[in-house]
Amino acid sequence: MENFNKVSLEEISRKDLLLILKSLEFTYEQTGDAEYINLRKSIVSELSILADSDERELIKRLES
Repeated sequence: MENFNKVSLEEISRKDLLLILKSLEFTYEQTGDAEYINLRKSIVSELSILADSDERELIKRLES
């Protein structure tokens, strides 16, 4: 098994990324554990910067 510290966005499809974000939101809603929603917010924020768009636009792009 390979060790890794980072995952490239090129390796994750838009569909999979959206699934990860929705799963983090769902898990937060079910458990109330803020770590999940904070991680989701952090991922979306970083991706928004990379995509040069706001967070809503980023999610719309992933959903299309």
